[in-house]
Amino acid sequence: MIAAIPRGRVANYGEIARRAGLPGRARLVGTVLREAPATLGLPWFRVLRADGRIAFPPGSKAFREQVRHLAGEGVLVRGGRVDLAVHGWERDVDHLLWGPPAPPARRRRERAKT
Repeated sequence: MIAAIPRGRVANYGEIARRAGLPGRARLVGTVLREAPATLGLPWFRVLRADGRIAFPPGSKAFREQVRHLAGEGVLVRGGRVDLAVHGWERDVDHLLWGPPAPPARRRRERAKT
């Protein structure tokens, strides 16, 4: 679920847990992010606290790195917080209702058995 967060969007730990089928396990998401090898390339910086705040202490190296990554994707961090109504994953109701439809799923052609 972490890898599925689109560029320029953020989600909170609880949302990720719910989407992964583990409601109430937000701390587990944090544990996964902390212990996952960097080689997986998970966009850890797109995951925030429920109120949109960065979980790292303000001014810390990790905090500054997360702000830099988010800014590189056009996500504004103000006072250590991201506006979830603007940058939250699937929170743009207008886009969901009036945006272009999702492309149809591709169907594989079934081969005739001979």
